[in-house]
Amino acid sequence: MPDFYDIIFEDDDLLIINKMADVLSIPDRWNLDIPNLRSILDEKYGKIFVVHRLDKETSGIMLFAKNAETHKYFNDLFEHQKIKKLYHVVVSGILQRNELDVDIPVMTDPSTKGKSIPSSRGKESLTKIKVLQRFKVATLIECDLITGRHHQIRVHCSAIGHPLLIDRMYGSKSEFMLSSIKRKFNLKKGTEERPIIERITMHAHSLQFIHPKSEDEVTFTAEYPKDFSALLQVLGKYSEIPDYLSNRANFE
Repeated sequence: MPDFYDIIFEDDDLLIINKMADVLSIPDRWNLDIPNLRSILDEKYGKIFVVHRLDKETSGIMLFAKNAETHKYFNDLFEHQKIKKLYHVVVSGILQRNELDVDIPVMTDPSTKGKSIPSSRGKESLTKIKVLQRFKVATLIECDLITGRHHQIRVHCSAIGHPLLIDRMYGSKSEFMLSSIKRKFNLKKGTEERPIIERITMHAHSLQFIHPKSEDEVTFTAEYPKDFSALLQVLGKYSEIPDYLSNRANFE
């Protein structure tokens, strides 16, 4: 079986993992044979409780509860916005402001299955954005997801004119090629260029919350997967903006 996740932290009450891209969080409604984390973890632990989900293409940190009491505890934290969820996202273009709040209601698109749209008739939605690094063709941002609407970050980034660098549904690109930014790009004879990344450019980076038993505030982070790291590496090498021009946000 492929490695669908890495364990970040585990105790008697909770499990925190780094989910790989292209694996479902929960079983598919129509095909139960498609690999998904809940079923895989159920086999290992006997019973696992899903606290929150990530889209299939999104990599990064996920939290599971090992018992009903812990499940209820974390459901209450999410409901009252007492869990800090940070996502690292590569968006198209150069975002000018170092920080901004995107407060745009989001609703289900009545004309397209599985899609959401910005709408005054939608549910209140808030994403706090902070620029981490700018490139000539893209910007790496950190998104503090205050509310958790369906596809909220993707909808909000698209709504402000900076869709994810790769996003088939809300943007215009389905893959990122090195040839798009590297001058004098050449391939060896008889070979074809392979994409650096061909899924949405979003990674669930960290979770911060009060532990249910110790009552300590804890923070857990998920390392970037290879494709996300490779994207940032080539952007930094071939699409870098000099520091004195980038007005890069300060971060550690």
